[in-house]
Amino acid sequence: MDGASHPKDAAQGETLLDYQKDIPEILKTMVGLNTVISGTGLERSLHHLVQLRASQINRCGFCVEMHTREARQDGETGERLDRVVVWDQVDDFSEREKAAFAWTEALTELDPKADLAPLRARLRKVFTDPEIGVLTAAVAMINLWNRINISRH
Repeated sequence: MDGASHPKDAAQGETLLDYQKDIPEILKTMVGLNTVISGTGLERSLHHLVQLRASQINRCGFCVEMHTREARQDGETGERLDRVVVWDQVDDFSEREKAAFAWTEALTELDPKADLAPLRARLRKVFTDPEIGVLTAAVAMINLWNRINISRH
């Protein structure tokens, strides 16, 4: 394939991957799935926070910036956004948000020895099972987006 049509990484002089050109149907399907997840009733603020936390863990600078900006546009405060990274050490977040953060971390940093049962029990105190399913899909999707974007770094 001719790399001339792809943007260049200025630091490396390397041709970047152009997924919008190379896998447009996959990206379109991913956007469609995000739309479905967003339409399920999961609070936008919680969705933004979960996306931000997973993106922080995965070190996806593009996604951290985007989800921080989107959260602010939807009314999230800078103070809370600054403390997402230390959510378990501050009182800024509700039990529902904290349970979602714990679930996000467990599904983002997969540990084969992790016991997810206590996390599911914590979730069930503040989420219905269908909401847990939506939250799980949201975490899975942001991890997929992070990996696609990171592959271009």
